[in-house]
Amino acid sequence: MDAFTAGLLQRIRATESDLTRARDEGDDFLVEVEQGELDDLRRLAAEHGVEVGASSV
Repeated sequence: MDAFTAGLLQRIRATESDLTRARDEGDDFLVEVEQGELDDLRRLAAEHGVEVGASSV
């Protein structure tokens, strides 16, 4: 796995975690911010052929 792929997957995992925490805390604004970031990261992964496993988020 190259550095780009590893870094992208790490950012996705961190953002998923942040999104879960925002939901748990009831922070609707932060949920929207984190969801937008996650959508962008997943789109970037798809554009570069990086397979992202199914998540619970």
